Amino acid sequence: MTKKIAVLTSGGDAPGMNAAIRSVVRVALHKGYEVCGVQQGYQGLIDGKFIPLGARDVGGIIQRGGTILGSARCPEFRTREAQNKALRRLNQAAVDGLVVVGGNGSQAGAFKLFQLGFPVVGVASTIDNDLYGSDITIGVDTALNIALEAVDRLKITASSHRRAFLLEVMGRDCGYMALMTAIAGGAEAVVIPEQECDPEEIANIIEAAYEHGKAHAIVIVAEGATYNAQKLSAYFEEHHERLGFDLRVTILGHVQRGGNPGAFDRILASRLGASAVECLVREEPGVLVGWVKNEIRTTPYAEVVGRKKSLDIQLLQLAKMLD
Repeated sequence: MTKKIAVLTSGGDAPGMNAAIRSVVRVALHKGYEVCGVQQGYQGLIDGKFIPLGARDVGGIIQRGGTILGSARCPEFRTREAQNKALRRLNQAAVDGLVVVGGNGSQAGAFKLFQLGFPVVGVASTIDNDLYGSDITIGVDTALNIALEAVDRLKITASSHRRAFLLEVMGRDCGYMALMTAIAGGAEAVVIPEQECDPEEIANIIEAAYEHGKAHAIVIVAEGATYNAQKLSAYFEEHHERLGFDLRVTILGHVQRGGNPGAFDRILASRLGASAVECLVREEPGVLVGWVKNEIRTTPYAEVVGRKKSLDIQLLQLAKMLD
């Protein structure tokens, strides 16, 4: 009897998820497996929303952002009742193994299924890049380049009007996206959750940029920072005159998630998806497939779930030296 692999995408969408789905489907078919997709993440798993996936069903999706399977937040899946229901759905659909493409919450859910005895393998995918077990995750490179393009564009209009911009980027409680955007974009300052922010220090940096004759000042702010862009802007309202520049706020938000994946994310997703299938074929489930020290590696779920990847603070020092 032919075995069957299911694939689902969960949590926040990330550019490259479709490339991962495509890879899982075509590699699994090549190995002689049937494949089905689970629509709308864990909610779809609970509801039994399975669709068959063939080679042609995933044709023409490698360049598309988002996920053709859909995704949804599912707080209900934290309960044992929902997990058991999902397990029944998988058994009813005659699924032998599951690939979960997503970030921290998604892999925590996958770990629960694995603890209940079901073969699951995770694929590291989140633009936040906060998932332990992968140096870089699917979607990060594309989201970073979208943020960088926004910085380059803002610099042009900021220089035309001698303005300072607070650009808030996504990343949840991780400052990776903000820090990398600041370094690559040549920002004057960066505010991240991993380090306490003194608004006075940021004000002094903006003021110094003005006094040194710069045409603009760019401050990159992580959405999860204690002082996000709106709070910093409110604080600076009381110190408007000393800043020199007129101040504007731009919140990039979900624009970062909506881009078509670049070459790096397409290749990374293809390799991680293929490796996830190989793990199931070898009957080595219960792991996250990620990119570690420039190669594909697996990390046991027990080491991944509940841990947060630390940020290299040395990069923050580099950003300060380069401003």
